[in-house]
Amino acid sequence: MSVDLSGGHPDMDYEEHRRTYKGFLIGAEVLVAFVVVLLVGMAFFLL
Repeated sequence: MSVDLSGGHPDMDYEEHRRTYKGFLIGAEVLVAFVVVLLVGMAFFLL
Protein backbone atom coordinates (compact mmCIF):
# COMPACT_ATOMS: atom_id res chain seq x y z
CA MET A 1 0.00 0.00 0.00
CA SER A 2 1.40 3.36 -0.99
CA VAL A 3 0.63 6.52 0.98
CA ASP A 4 1.31 10.04 -0.27
CA LEU A 5 3.43 11.68 2.41
CA SER A 6 4.10 14.93 0.54
CA GLY A 7 1.50 16.86 2.56
CA GLY A 8 2.62 15.52 5.95
CA HIS A 9 4.21 17.44 8.77
CA PRO A 10 7.99 17.81 8.35
CA ASP A 11 8.66 16.78 11.97
CA MET A 12 6.75 13.51 11.63
CA ASP A 13 8.98 10.43 11.36
CA TYR A 14 6.85 8.34 9.02
CA GLU A 15 9.40 5.53 8.73
CA GLU A 16 9.41 5.05 12.52
CA HIS A 17 5.62 5.09 12.50
CA ARG A 18 5.54 2.31 9.88
CA ARG A 19 8.07 0.24 11.83
CA THR A 20 6.11 0.64 15.06
CA TYR A 21 2.83 -0.35 13.38
CA LYS A 22 4.46 -3.38 11.74
CA GLY A 23 5.77 -4.45 15.16
CA PHE A 24 2.31 -4.03 16.64
CA LEU A 25 0.78 -6.23 13.94
CA ILE A 26 3.40 -8.94 14.45
CA GLY A 27 2.84 -8.83 18.22
CA ALA A 28 -0.92 -9.07 17.76
CA GLU A 29 -0.55 -12.09 15.47
CA VAL A 30 1.75 -13.83 17.96
CA LEU A 31 -0.69 -13.12 20.80
CA VAL A 32 -3.65 -14.48 18.82
CA ALA A 33 -1.69 -17.62 17.91
CA PHE A 34 -0.72 -18.11 21.58
CA VAL A 35 -4.34 -17.76 22.73
CA VAL A 36 -5.49 -20.28 20.10
CA VAL A 37 -2.83 -22.78 21.21
CA LEU A 38 -3.72 -22.18 24.85
CA LEU A 39 -7.44 -22.75 24.25
CA VAL A 40 -6.82 -25.90 22.20
CA GLY A 41 -4.52 -27.18 24.96
CA MET A 42 -7.12 -26.43 27.62
CA ALA A 43 -9.82 -28.19 25.60
CA PHE A 44 -7.58 -31.23 25.12
CA PHE A 45 -6.15 -31.55 28.63
CA LEU A 46 -9.04 -30.33 30.79
CA LEU A 47 -11.91 -32.23 29.19
